[in-house]
Amino acid sequence: MDLRVLNYFLTVAQEKTISKAAEVLHLSQPTLSKQLKDLEVELGVQLFTRGNREITLTTDGIYLQKRGREILSLVAATTTNLTHNTVVSGTISIGAGETQAFQLIAVIINDLRKRYPDINLQLFSGTADDVKERIDQGLLDFGLVIDPVDKQRYEYVRLPVSDHWGVLVATNHPLAAQSTVDANTLAKYPLLISGQSLVRQQISNWFGANLDQLDIVGSYTLLYNASLLVKTSNSAALCIDGIINTKDNGLKFIPFNPPLSVNTNIIWKKGQVFSSAGQAFRDALTNQTNK
Repeated sequence: MDLRVLNYFLTVAQEKTISKAAEVLHLSQPTLSKQLKDLEVELGVQLFTRGNREITLTTDGIYLQKRGREILSLVAATTTNLTHNTVVSGTISIGAGETQAFQLIAVIINDLRKRYPDINLQLFSGTADDVKERIDQGLLDFGLVIDPVDKQRYEYVRLPVSDHWGVLVATNHPLAAQSTVDANTLAKYPLLISGQSLVRQQISNWFGANLDQLDIVGSYTLLYNASLLVKTSNSAALCIDGIINTKDNGLKFIPFNPPLSVNTNIIWKKGQVFSSAGQAFRDALTNQTNK
C-alpha cells in the first residue's frame, strides 16, 4: 500500500466528499476516485459507501482510517528522528497512567531540553493496557506504568518512588472524618474502582474478599471524571494518592490501613532502537535511577 494513496484515503475520510478532498489534495476528481478504487481492489475490501451528498466509511474503512493515522504518524516520527541524527534531537514519545511519579520524568525531560533544545516531547495518557499496546505498535518509545502490570515482554527500570492507594470521598461523606480507612469500613459503602484486571485483583487481595461481595457501582479508566461523580454522590473511588488535587476542591483522599503501596516503572520494547533523543532520555533515566 502506497503511503501517498493512504494519505489520499485519510483526506477523503476527513472531508467526506471526493470533490472537497480533491481540492485539498490538488487532484482532479477522476484521478482521486481511481486511486481510491485501486486501493479497494488492492486490499480486497470496500472502504466507502458512496451517498448522494457524502461518503460513509464502512467497517473496514473505519479500521483503515484508525490504523492509517497511526502508520503516517509513525513514518513522520521515524523520518524526523533519522534526519536529525547528527545532533541529539527528535521526538520522545511517552505514555503514562495517572501518577505523581511523572514528576520525576518531567525533571529528566526538562534537564534534557536545556542541553538539547531540539528535543520534542509527545505525551499520551491512558491505562497500562493502552500504553503497552501503543508500545507494541511502535507508537510510543516509553511507558510509565504502575504495578501490578505484566512486564515480561519489555525492558524496564523501577523508579525510586512509590504510589499509595486509598479512597477519594467528598468532604461531606461519612468517611471524611477519618485519617485512614480499613477494608471492613470501606465495604459498607458504594465504590468506584479501576477497570484494569490486575489492579482489581490487587485490590481484592487487600480487601481479603472477592470484589463481587462489595458494592461496586462502577469502574473508571482515568480518575478525573470519577472524581466528579464522587463529589456529587455518596460513592467513594479507590485510587492512588496525588492524582486529584483535593485542596479546596470538596474532596478528601484517605489512605488505606494497612497501607498499600505500589511501584512505578518505565518500560520499553525489548531490542528497541532509539533515536538520539530517545537514547539520551534512556541514559538520563538510568543515571537518575542509579543514584
